[in-house]
Amino acid sequence: MSETNYKPTSAFGKWFDERLPLLTLFNGHLMQYPTPKNLNYWWTFGGILTFCLITQIITGIVLAMHYTAHANLAFSSVEHIMRDVNYGWLIRYIHANGASMFFLAVYIHIFRALFYGSYKSPREVIWILGILIYILMMAAAFMGYVLPWGQMSFWGATVITNLFSAIPLIGESVTQWLWGGYSVDNPTLTRFFSLHYLIPFLILGLVVLHIWALHVPGNNNPIGIDLKKDGTDTVPFHPYIVIKDLFALIIFMIVFAGFVFYAPNVLGHSDNYIQADPLVTPAHIVPEWYLLPFYAILRSVPDKLGGVVLMFGAIFILLALPWLDTSKVRSAIFRPIYKQFFWLLVLDVLVLGYMGAMPAEGIYLLISRVATIYYFTHFIIIMPLLGYMEKTKPVPMSIAEPIISSGSGNFAAAKKDKTIS
Repeated sequence: MSETNYKPTSAFGKWFDERLPLLTLFNGHLMQYPTPKNLNYWWTFGGILTFCLITQIITGIVLAMHYTAHANLAFSSVEHIMRDVNYGWLIRYIHANGASMFFLAVYIHIFRALFYGSYKSPREVIWILGILIYILMMAAAFMGYVLPWGQMSFWGATVITNLFSAIPLIGESVTQWLWGGYSVDNPTLTRFFSLHYLIPFLILGLVVLHIWALHVPGNNNPIGIDLKKDGTDTVPFHPYIVIKDLFALIIFMIVFAGFVFYAPNVLGHSDNYIQADPLVTPAHIVPEWYLLPFYAILRSVPDKLGGVVLMFGAIFILLALPWLDTSKVRSAIFRPIYKQFFWLLVLDVLVLGYMGAMPAEGIYLLISRVATIYYFTHFIIIMPLLGYMEKTKPVPMSIAEPIISSGSGNFAAAKKDKTIS
């Protein structure tokens, strides 16, 4: 999918490319890379996610230059960044809100894949690498949330790390290793800072593998069919897709800037602007919004170990999705029943997110349990059964067929007479 006949024109380009063919590689995988011509704007979030990752790495490196990973100094160092470092407030707000924008984009990216069947053969490895990236993102985000060492940082770390103690036999040892002692304290903070700094570079490496795996079978498309080998279904990535991605990125950056400049703290928790105090427990301990669905699943189970198993199961079940979906048709456009269940899943995840922010009591707990049951039912029961029971719509032979068939009468008649190939 990434073959190219590109040859550098300059003498230096030829000399360099003969010894390290980066120019040819760049041209084949980006410039001339054949891309389905019917991709819509839901496909632009891959490029947006790359932008988010680079933004987080750059701002994170700058923040690390001024941050002090010590329990007695961390909170003050964050205040120092906000007040004394030139444009420190801007860098911190970009980094903090950038995490939320990162997860917003990745959730759209994941649900787009679920709708259009981008996880199905031959793209299983692409999907698995993407889920591994998502898991590392959650780990990095959780550890980053601890670093300001506010009330929610400290108690969030206490609650989440305590979950590992529910693991039989090794739970206590794992928890003490995470803490670096017998409670959340300075060793915990330094470990989380080290891992928070390291994980984005691991994510970057997985992103390279993710793109590499994508370029082997090529992009999926809204219709979900294989492309013709003659190239009539594709366009070069540059300039057609590049311009489209840039337009979407600009719109995304406007939304991003709106949060940074006009509502920088709206996605955070007010208790995290109070320095951590081990003697004062917040009234309601909640993680960041992008982890709330899994937090709701955790709290919906009365047993501690059962809650941990279901919480991690809700994430890792996504790795098995290519084999749980038994339908031969990729795109939900041609699967009328699956499409309805897809939107039910979206609603279910939103409900879980809202329940995760509410107290684990009364009607909130009941709704969380119902939503948790549906979440697992969707993947374990509904998706496998639909593949055998659902009657799908006819799938076009090519990505151009729906456009041609919906054209004018003269165009359709010309196609029928084979005057247009």
